[in-house]
Amino acid sequence: MKILVVGDVVGKPGREAIHELVPEIRKKYKVDMAIANGENTAGGVGITQATSEDLLGAEIDVITTGNHVWRRKEVIPYLDGNAPIIRPLNYPPGLAGRGYITIGQVMIVNLVGRIFMHNYDCPFRAMDKLLQELKPRPKIIIVDFHAEATSEKVAMGWHLDGRVSAVLGTHTHVGTVDTRMLPNGTAYITDIGMVGPMDSVIGASKEAALTSFLTAMPFNASVGKGDVVFNSVLLEVAEDTGLATSIIRIDKEMKR
Repeated sequence: MKILVVGDVVGKPGREAIHELVPEIRKKYKVDMAIANGENTAGGVGITQATSEDLLGAEIDVITTGNHVWRRKEVIPYLDGNAPIIRPLNYPPGLAGRGYITIGQVMIVNLVGRIFMHNYDCPFRAMDKLLQELKPRPKIIIVDFHAEATSEKVAMGWHLDGRVSAVLGTHTHVGTVDTRMLPNGTAYITDIGMVGPMDSVIGASKEAALTSFLTAMPFNASVGKGDVVFNSVLLEVAEDTGLATSIIRIDKEMKR
């Protein structure tokens, strides 16, 4: 089975790139499922029903999120609906939404990290609990680990090696070059990257970001402009074992 997983989609430029490139990639590589992190689709921070439906209308099958999922309060009722959108599993119990979803024979799980982030529940223990308690569970399990620290992401890869199909990092918007197969059959990358403006500061206007760094004053991030980078990974997973057989980066640029 071939599964395309796309990095953090930033604002309207990112959504437009999804529409232009994902159908093309799906056709070229005969992709069976496409997953994208959509927590920054609404103006660069947060997600709404409209931006979710925009991604789903561009051949994205499942949307993951992260620490910005609550920034647009109007999305909260939508998270409790039937749309294929998930929020991190290790938020405290009782919140809107769900931390995993099963589509066909594939389960997609969303986790959020704690280092340099916030005082969330432990993502390691939350994932262990899910794997222990969910019976029966699909053989193919894709984990979007939305975290800041590379060490925490690498540790999660080793923690889940052989127990899930892939551990794929998101959140930093900076793609890493460490795609690899772990010894027990789990595909891994520290960060997929983003789908957003190249001449920016991780998707935000470089002018606004530089002003903030130089003055130590907060700023309201606006989405950058110009050409768009598209970062993703393509997985191949054995359907009988649920273990990955390969992971490769697919990176493209879109002129604007």
